[in-house]
Amino acid sequence: MNELIRTHENENGHILVSGRELHEFLEVRTEYRKWFGRMTEYGFEENVDFLRVTQKCPTLGGVQEQVDHQIKIDMAKEIAMIQRTEKGKQARQYFLELERRWNSPEMVIKRAHEFLEQRVKALTTDNLVLSQQVNELQPKASYYDMVLQNKSLLSVSKIAKDYGMSARALNSKLHELGIQYKQGDIWLMYAKYQDKGYTQTTTHVIDAENSKVSTKWTQKGRLFIYDLLKQEGIYPVIERESQVV
Repeated sequence: MNELIRTHENENGHILVSGRELHEFLEVRTEYRKWFGRMTEYGFEENVDFLRVTQKCPTLGGVQEQVDHQIKIDMAKEIAMIQRTEKGKQARQYFLELERRWNSPEMVIKRAHEFLEQRVKALTTDNLVLSQQVNELQPKASYYDMVLQNKSLLSVSKIAKDYGMSARALNSKLHELGIQYKQGDIWLMYAKYQDKGYTQTTTHVIDAENSKVSTKWTQKGRLFIYDLLKQEGIYPVIERESQVV
């Protein structure tokens, strides 16, 4: 069947026709806006029988917005019949044949198969995305669980071991990232991090003239380091191992 007037299907399975293209095919001399307004007087309702749409059209003065309407096939048939012209008769017969083919068992089965294929594809994609999200979150949950289960204070060497690093390498990295600085033989947090509860520093008296400063990291500080290093693409060994295929 030759396509006299272009049609398309919307997401709800309705066949739609452009009001302006129907107007042009019917060779109506009245301006489209006035003609379509008269057609709606036959009881057609917006958002039920047709949808109002706009499109940009180039003109000599630039670009102008043009109003069109997406008409359902039943409305298009009635409009064609109302014209009482040869063109109207052709259009109506064309829409009737189009509708007959659309509702034929072959086309109904074909659309059902297409719908099922799209649905299966969508579900497959959703499942793959969900699976990836679970896998992405699992390593983080594993490490967080391990941290939350441990309430004790930790030396920097213990945290460094989580990443397969030495204490010296981790201290240097934290210095590079602007978290701490070295004062003599000890590492101290910059002022902006000192009241966050990341570390606890104690002084052990050795004798009357000597003492030793010891800084330990809290579990909160351990998670702070985790989030900080993750932004640098550095993950704990437990996460790197779980990502190996």
